[in-house]
Amino acid sequence: MPLTPSPAAGPRRRSMLAGTLSALGPLAVLGTATGCSDGSGSEDDAQTARREQRLRKKTAGQSRALAARYEATIAAHSGLADRLRPLHAVTLRHAEVLAGRGSGSKGPGGKEHREDGEGGRDGEDPKDREDRKDPAAVPREEKAALAALGDAERRTADERNAALTEAPPELARLLASVAAAGAVHAYLLGADEQDGEDDGA
Repeated sequence: MPLTPSPAAGPRRRSMLAGTLSALGPLAVLGTATGCSDGSGSEDDAQTARREQRLRKKTAGQSRALAARYEATIAAHSGLADRLRPLHAVTLRHAEVLAGRGSGSKGPGGKEHREDGEGGRDGEDPKDREDRKDPAAVPREEKAALAALGDAERRTADERNAALTEAPPELARLLASVAAAGAVHAYLLGADEQDGEDDGA
């Protein structure tokens, strides 16, 4: 089945991608506002700040892992590069905003977020991270490679939605926005199969 979208499906998918990209502005604002406290030093504030920092580190690591999957897929299937690069760019921006970097944003207590060393910056085994960047680990068929990316986006969006209950309010809103963007990515990555079914109907 060709990977080129049908004429009828093209405008719909392009408009959804444009909507995803336009969400970067609000995400940056949320990233700047998230996690700022009044510096009271109360026990509750400290616990909230630690919980937010853990969630930020985890979710930023998830976005970096997704970005690595995009990079590996592009390396393995150069014909998909033009289609995947915009989604890859959005995913990298998500990682920056979730980590509290970019737009001069600051984390809990007004302190700028800093990542740990390369070996444990997101709690992930470095070997696992390298595996995601390995083109040999990407499915050999383009359709299967897109499906694998879409599945990774859906799983990550589900995990972020599950984390909403433990996130402070501002971070919860940010996670909800990023999860929604991930759901759009998953749709775009799996759109060809659905478009083909519609064309054959």
